[in-house]
Amino acid sequence: MSTETPSRKPDAEQQQAGDADELPPFTEQLSQQLGGVKGVVEAAVPITLFVVLNPLLPEQMGPLSGLQWSIVISAASALGIAAWRAIRKESIRHALNGLFGIALGAFLAWRSTDARNFYLPGIIQGSVYGVLLIVSALVRHPVIGWIYAVVAQGGKKEWRENKPLVDVLSKITILWGVVFLIKNAVRIWLYWIDADNALGLMTLLGGWPVTIALTAFTIWAVRRRMRAVEALNAA
Repeated sequence: MSTETPSRKPDAEQQQAGDADELPPFTEQLSQQLGGVKGVVEAAVPITLFVVLNPLLPEQMGPLSGLQWSIVISAASALGIAAWRAIRKESIRHALNGLFGIALGAFLAWRSTDARNFYLPGIIQGSVYGVLLIVSALVRHPVIGWIYAVVAQGGKKEWRENKPLVDVLSKITILWGVVFLIKNAVRIWLYWIDADNALGLMTLLGGWPVTIALTAFTIWAVRRRMRAVEALNAA
């Protein structure tokens, strides 16, 4: 009877295969990071309420102005979502994202009685993000690459040794940075001309919809590039 032992992969190769099997697809990992559709919606509720209510409410409603009521309602919605999640023993991280995202802007708008200032911290933050994204790509440490490593590779750094992957992630990071700078340049212009309603609409359209579109493009571009490299290596 043959006692031949089945061939085995080396330990490192086995570990790699095991990690690949255990690692969820990129989209699934990304959904977990964003909290899924529910997390995205919950994070967007407070700002959406402010954008919708501010132009609709009258200038004065009892002890508060329409602007102040808009701020109160949007902040209360973020607190309500967080409380509901806490009661259900769910993570409140994404709900708090909505609250933190409007806290400083709400304070500035309340103190100044100027609705434009509700959006000012987000404009500054987005512009800084745009610059940092581009700079990170130029020094070959693209931010989107590090995010990719966390989301798609469990935090591993192997992508740094994959030049084609670094190249494509650098280009994608520059794209993210340029988009951030363009949309915030438009918001700065709307802020400057005192178009607070248009500024609110631009904030909504340039927020999650743009982020989701950029994310989808990133996933497609990375997979397309890696398939091309694998095909070239196999030839």
